[in-house]
Amino acid sequence: MEHPQLDMIALGIRQPWAELILRDHKSQEIRSSNTSRRGTIYVYASKKVSDHPEAIRAAAKHGIEKIDDLPRGVLVGTVELIDSAPARPQDSAEACLPAGLLKGKFAWTLSHPARLPRPMLVKYLPYGVWFYPYQRIGGRTKK
Repeated sequence: MEHPQLDMIALGIRQPWAELILRDHKSQEIRSSNTSRRGTIYVYASKKVSDHPEAIRAAAKHGIEKIDDLPRGVLVGTVELIDSAPARPQDSAEACLPAGLLKGKFAWTLSHPARLPRPMLVKYLPYGVWFYPYQRIGGRTKK
């Protein structure tokens, strides 16, 4: 993808979770709410690194040694969001989380991760879980 898709929405994900998704080690994104959104979305590597002990453990398990060296504050890839349902204990491996942490959460099923040739800067910073990196709120693009 050489030119950004102006109307594609992005999901902010902290590192190393974003990297685990792009490496196809994490196909379940665990969230506190459900989503009806489906289709291809940008993966935005948030500026903050996850301090969750399971993120550090999952990164080490999959050979990611220097979390602080991973790209942050940029779009790093795309992924297809194909489903969202209450998280189940059997989602544990795909979520890179112990089953006990899934209770009361939702598993957003991801497929076909694709790393961008190079990270892309956004014109508009995240203003929530979902955001349009190249549009203002309300759908007007910046000139």
